[in-house]
Amino acid sequence: MGCTLVIDTSYGSTVGVAGHEPIVETDSRTHVERLQVNIARAVKEAGCTPRDIDTVIVGTGPAPFTGLRAGIVAAKALAFATGAELIGHNVLEPQVRWNLVRRGKAGTLGDPKTRHVLTLAVNDARRKQLYFALYASPLDAGAGDAGDDGNAKAVPRPLIAMDIDYPSSIADRVNAAVHDYAATVDGETVVDVIGHGATKYADALHGIECLSDVADASVLDQGRQGVDIFAADAALAHERDPQAPVEPLYLRRPDAEVPAPLKHVLGHEGAGRKA
Repeated sequence: MGCTLVIDTSYGSTVGVAGHEPIVETDSRTHVERLQVNIARAVKEAGCTPRDIDTVIVGTGPAPFTGLRAGIVAAKALAFATGAELIGHNVLEPQVRWNLVRRGKAGTLGDPKTRHVLTLAVNDARRKQLYFALYASPLDAGAGDAGDDGNAKAVPRPLIAMDIDYPSSIADRVNAAVHDYAATVDGETVVDVIGHGATKYADALHGIECLSDVADASVLDQGRQGVDIFAADAALAHERDPQAPVEPLYLRRPDAEVPAPLKHVLGHEGAGRKA
């Protein structure tokens, strides 16, 4: 029996086996310490053993440094120990598929030929910034229906590539991108903001001219369904680029800097420091 294990620490931590309810930790002070325990528990509760794990899918961010690195290191170690295939996936793109499922269940998706739902996927970057990317709906390409389980083969098209910025600047950039996009389609265009940090910076994000829904939640907050959507989206991304490296997406420049040379003392030239 094969098991697909999903690990993400881009916001708190989520650990789960596809097809089963995940274990979610939201306390940023303890989620990393509980990661190994939760992995063991999730595998056991799914009726699996470590030998049954044939795929490990890990969220690669974008997210702040420490917690994100812990999840990726754990996933790499587990894949190495079990021989499972390791797949990394960013946490923004799957928000698009979940947003379509969310709207579909609420009856607000509308006809994709006349109503174009763009997803501004975000994650809290702290320091008054957001990680973000703006995506067009995969339904715009006519590549299939998202369905209730989010397993469509269609691929979200990025209108703004993944980046980090201040919310007010994000609103300006989204308005420019939406203006260009709307000129190429017929009908209404709306923008949903989806992800952690959406409500925190809602005042600035209300500068988005075509703003519709603001949901401060992630696909991985949606229990079993969210884990399944994330796993399916990761598998599709892996099909497109099987050689994609499993490395953390930080986007922000590191805080550490190369130290300045030591000061001269008593006429000596001073020793240099190497990075």
